[in-house]
Amino acid sequence: MQYDLTILTDHRYVTPSQIGEYTQNVLDEDRLLAEACERLGMKVYRTNWDDPDMDWSTTKFAIFRTTWDYFERFPEFSKWLDAVQHQTKLINSKELIYWNLDKKYLKEMESKGVRIPGTIYLERNSSRSLESIVAESGWSQCILKPAVSGAARHTYKFEAGNSSDYEVIYGELIAEESMMLQEYQEQITTKGEVSYILFGGKYSHSILKKAKSGDFRVQDDFGGTLHEYQPSPEEIEFAEFALSQCPELPVYARVDVFWNNQDELVLGELELIEPELWFRKCNTAADACAKAIQSFVVNR
Repeated sequence: MQYDLTILTDHRYVTPSQIGEYTQNVLDEDRLLAEACERLGMKVYRTNWDDPDMDWSTTKFAIFRTTWDYFERFPEFSKWLDAVQHQTKLINSKELIYWNLDKKYLKEMESKGVRIPGTIYLERNSSRSLESIVAESGWSQCILKPAVSGAARHTYKFEAGNSSDYEVIYGELIAEESMMLQEYQEQITTKGEVSYILFGGKYSHSILKKAKSGDFRVQDDFGGTLHEYQPSPEEIEFAEFALSQCPELPVYARVDVFWNNQDELVLGELELIEPELWFRKCNTAADACAKAIQSFVVNR
């Protein structure tokens, strides 16, 4: 069987035996995209990225969607990625995925005129103490996190005067990976973070994410909540401009933005690999994504 498009997921979500709300959302999201692509005449298949029985040469394109186990298995995923690129075309591309993995891309974005939070990039095996770095920054509150991470892994918020409490964990982390120190932006807690969803570089819809009381992490893993959101033209322009500065224009993207301590829009991060896109929250979104896929396919 030959397919135009294969939707990539995590092996846990192919034929799950138990379906809770979280798993149902995964199934619904992939189904909505598959149906939208089929309406445009594409022959669509869905399987896990590490399916041992899949002949990847039988699909013209493969799109990363709910491959949410790749980060815990990155060496295996990376090896698979290197091999599969010779058998099919990836959406988004392998080059864009590797670029997006390391949040040091924020430095590149800033150099192109995209506003980001105050950030210090800390290379692996740096000999400087966290206390000295924090003191030099002049920031009263800081966020420490890995440059390559997801779901708020090893993300810590602390007062500058308490930086010594994180010296040991910082030492352990910096010995293994690059890190980032950022100035904490108060409005993450008060206003929240907005995720703008774009297809083919054009705005589709957005979601406001708010942390639970007493926390700063907006992810639902930590009790964060989702809310409907209507952005201003300025916000949409900011998100579209940020995406336009990528090395290549992504077929799909999530642009996470919040307000800094000066009440200016800043880019938190770009999600170009397997972001939640909330098709279920916008009845035109899956069709918009399918059209962006079709446009990409036609031009390849």
